[in-house]
Amino acid sequence: MERTFSILKPDATRRNLTGAINAMIEAAELRIVAQKRVLMTRAQAETFYAVHKERPFFPELVATMTAGPVVVQVLEGNDAVRKYRDVLGATDPAKAAANTVRKKYALSISENSAHGSDSPETAAIEIQQFFSGNEIVG
Repeated sequence: MERTFSILKPDATRRNLTGAINAMIEAAELRIVAQKRVLMTRAQAETFYAVHKERPFFPELVATMTAGPVVVQVLEGNDAVRKYRDVLGATDPAKAAANTVRKKYALSISENSAHGSDSPETAAIEIQQFFSGNEIVG
């Protein structure tokens, strides 16, 4: 079993898409083993996206992620990182495959409804930023 990290972004929570996206996650045979709704602080967003700090889109990214509540999740399943990235689709919704989260729900590249870890190693780091061990119940 592998774990991955997910964020349902403010554009998705604002439009009440948590249940619809969770249904897509579960249909892909991934279990939601931890989930909570939080308002990400500027410091949390800057830490979370620190890898992009020198990129020109960093300020917009931080602003987008702090614009409203997010739903942070830990997902579990066989090959969870790859499966969830397949559920999400390409970052650019115009390039995302049909029936993916981003094709169905994204408003733009920056408001693309959800984030998913890019590797098991990154997932472990991202999970620790938002969850303690006793909050993850598999």
